[in-house]
Amino acid sequence: MNLLTILQISLTDSTNVQEAASKSMPVWELLTKGGWLMIPIGLLSIISVYIFFDRYLSIRKATRIDKNFMDRIRDYIKEDKVDDALTLCHKTDSQIARMIEKGIKRIGRPLKEIEESIEVVGKFEVYKLEKNLVILGVIAGIAPMFGFIGTIAGVIKIFYNISLADNISIGLISGGLYQKMITSAAGLTVGIIAFICFHWLNIMVSKVVHMLEQSAMDFIDLLQEPVK
Repeated sequence: MNLLTILQISLTDSTNVQEAASKSMPVWELLTKGGWLMIPIGLLSIISVYIFFDRYLSIRKATRIDKNFMDRIRDYIKEDKVDDALTLCHKTDSQIARMIEKGIKRIGRPLKEIEESIEVVGKFEVYKLEKNLVILGVIAGIAPMFGFIGTIAGVIKIFYNISLADNISIGLISGGLYQKMITSAAGLTVGIIAFICFHWLNIMVSKVVHMLEQSAMDFIDLLQEPVK
């Protein structure tokens, strides 16, 4: 084989590689090669996105508290305007307002009973904020498992095709490899995103819990202040 022949072969191979690279596969067509397991993985991704934005907006709203709210409550309580304090709580749509409202309604009863009533309302408000977060955590765990199942199914498909043809070729194993790699990548991607969203939302909830605890302590301290 002379030098000219080698150069011709190299140029031909280079042209073939460039042509193959230029033929990009659409994303949708690529995803369909993952097989039927892409359906549950896709559903899990949709559920994850819905839960994240639903909880994010709710928790975000809970962090937006009027900084003057507790000051106004303090003034009303000191001036013995309990009804005005209740009206303010009723008009304020927030977790802190509902918690303080329950405490105001218990004024005159033992301090321990007031603390317990506020704590119960606070726990209930936190429970509402954490709604469906458990589902997001579950998705973070099971989405990669669906990808692993796809990996096993892809390997089985490869060996099955080889057994039928009694030979090994790229064409025989490409289908199984597509299913194996695509489902694994999709499952891991959905799982990682759900995992990040789950912990991100939990951090946000923890901040709200801190705000509720601080407001409850301020209210209890207010009730313990000596009357001037």
